Amino acid sequence: MKTAYPVIFTRVKEGYIAHAPDFPLDTQGGTMAEAIEMARDAIGISGIDMEDDNKRLPEPSLPEKIKHKPGEFVSMVDIDFVAYRKANDKRTVRRNVSLPSWLNREAEKAGINVSAILQTALKQELKTAE
Repeated sequence: MKTAYPVIFTRVKEGYIAHAPDFPLDTQGGTMAEAIEMARDAIGISGIDMEDDNKRLPEPSLPEKIKHKPGEFVSMVDIDFVAYRKANDKRTVRRNVSLPSWLNREAEKAGINVSAILQTALKQELKTAE
């Protein structure tokens, strides 16, 4: 599910600095498009780190409540944390699975990759597209 967080952008000689007040982060980009992309990436990384630490994601602040200095401006940056994790968190996790011995033997004889079958079945069960 997408959400959007306010980001304060400041023009500097080298481009733009982006500060996300709902997250403890600053980033920058050489162009406005790069600064937005970097802000989205930084929010994505911070968000999945928080989820991994069992912390709640912050509710987005209202943009009109964000205090900023003259010359700065506030814009919203959208992020889909589920899609971000799928695109960027490619780690594999080792899991032990219990199978009846006869079923394991038949899978081995047939040359079936049990891990691949399990991944496919989990994606179908969870109704995730990839």
